Amino acid sequence: MDLQSLLRERRLLAIVRGRNAESALATVLALADEGVGLIEVSLTTERALDVISRARTTLGSGTVLGAGTVVTTQDARDARAAGAEFFVTPGLGDGALEAQHTGLPTIVGALTPSEVIAARAIGAEAVKLFPASAPGGPEYLRALRSPFPDVPFVPVGGVDAESGRRYLELGAIAVGVGSPLIGDAADGGDLDALRERSRAFLRIAAEVGR
Repeated sequence: MDLQSLLRERRLLAIVRGRNAESALATVLALADEGVGLIEVSLTTERALDVISRARTTLGSGTVLGAGTVVTTQDARDARAAGAEFFVTPGLGDGALEAQHTGLPTIVGALTPSEVIAARAIGAEAVKLFPASAPGGPEYLRALRSPFPDVPFVPVGGVDAESGRRYLELGAIAVGVGSPLIGDAADGGDLDALRERSRAFLRIAAEVGR
């Protein structure tokens, strides 16, 4: 799987994190039904591995499902066994290194220039600019792209519709969106509202020039 190409094509990575496994699963399926083709299930979700496994069994090939918050070696091994097709890490560490060893594509978290260099050095498919809500916001991405024009950045953390549009305009290959998209759906909340937000974010992803 060419994850970088998929990120460039689809532009939106939905991040599901919830306190209720059944609701998290329903959230993943609703996102997929609305056409969100790249979905990350955070391992901090209740029974996250079960959610990934069940979702992978249900979803068709049009939806690519990954595991997020991969921190440890065991996280990466367990997530792959559960059916994750890619990994997302919050930063450099054992989880990022083991993820590379599995052979699955990985989005590695980084914030500083040194971390960006290190993430690419270990073979990260893309760099998760995290937390994107750090001071500077989209303008920080603009600054990073000067020394790193060819690094595929995916801002994550506090990305809403407005900032998501701006990040894409400034050259992010995709944006990772959690609570501004998911809301309370993965905790048992409103799936209809989730569907509306999904359509809104997908419109932004389609509108911003590639």
